[in-house]
Amino acid sequence: MKRCTKCITPETHETIMFDNKGVCNICNQINFKNTKINWKAKSIELKKLVNQYKGKNDYDCIVPFSGGKDSVWTLYYLVKKLNLKPLVVRFDHGFLRPNLEENTKRVQRKLGVDFHHFSPNWKVQQKLMLQSFLEKGDFCWHCHTGIFSYPMWVAIRYNVPLIFWGEPSAEYTSYYSYDQPEEVDEKRFNRFINLGINSNDMYIRLNGKVEKRDLIPYSYPPLRELRKINYRSVCLGSYIPWDIKKQVSIIKKELGWKGDIVENVPDGYDYEKIECYMQGVRDYIKFIKRGYTRPTHLSSIDIRHNRLEREKALKIIKNYEGKKPHSLKLFLEFTGLTEDEFYEIAISHTVSPNKFNDKDIVLGNKTHDFEKWSTDGKMDRKETEEILKNWRKI
Repeated sequence: MKRCTKCITPETHETIMFDNKGVCNICNQINFKNTKINWKAKSIELKKLVNQYKGKNDYDCIVPFSGGKDSVWTLYYLVKKLNLKPLVVRFDHGFLRPNLEENTKRVQRKLGVDFHHFSPNWKVQQKLMLQSFLEKGDFCWHCHTGIFSYPMWVAIRYNVPLIFWGEPSAEYTSYYSYDQPEEVDEKRFNRFINLGINSNDMYIRLNGKVEKRDLIPYSYPPLRELRKINYRSVCLGSYIPWDIKKQVSIIKKELGWKGDIVENVPDGYDYEKIECYMQGVRDYIKFIKRGYTRPTHLSSIDIRHNRLEREKALKIIKNYEGKKPHSLKLFLEFTGLTEDEFYEIAISHTVSPNKFNDKDIVLGNKTHDFEKWSTDGKMDRKETEEILKNWRKI
């Protein structure tokens, strides 16, 4: 499988292209970010933007919050550097880890912010997970759409027009580039957040198993309602240079934010995707489909920042990628699938030229908190069979 000659991102990565030297477009975007952007001018733009909204409403802005490194850094920067009063909004995807909850409480108290937490209907969420896994080989539709749409509904409800997200997508993909303005709007939502399936599509696919009103948290608000509040939805990383490791060192020191181990990810990356205990399964599905997982992504970032040599990165992925996660057992219970059905579905979404070898499956590492992960809410097998039956008809 072809990989970038600078980093190690493979040809199966979404939106990837290579130049005549074999360097991927993401590496070239980061080079543009580091050499062509006037960050002082961007900082002035940020202050002008903030001044338009600061002190005009009960809250200066909304910060969508997972508790992971990027949302914590965004919140820290807005409170400590820009002196804003945010409303922090968290959409609970159902798989929050114990350490994350401790981090969240610590951050919330140290920064002194108001916190809005929403936990959606679990039974609806299960059906959404299964349906999106069947159709796209990605069970995180509920998480993607909920995280990016629900805070917009909150913005309307509380009349808070300014919404700040973390890093721009140009940091990791090429749906947008650093030389393009990237508004976190409905166009972006439909372009790559919702996997090409909107809430109406999902309602039709589930054929009466959920109500339309159950899907409101996963649907983007009408543009006319957002325009009424004169909304702006932007990435902080469009105005300040994004550097994960530097930012993590700051939030660890200033806020007491603690990293954690993630299934089949090197210990040195204890800051990445620590918020979800289904992350190991999501990475495993990506390996089956595309032939790479999170260590490739993280190693490539380090290469672009001149923190890691390419040969060492290749050794890392050889040691960590492709191992079956212990969390797969929980995923099968939550969706009602058998292991054979899981592989059948995941393999059906394979991206060429990757080919998954199901004859040599190795079990990966178990995290220290695995026994604390909630196993409540198993899906009824009859419901699973009904959804599977409809999928097989298509």
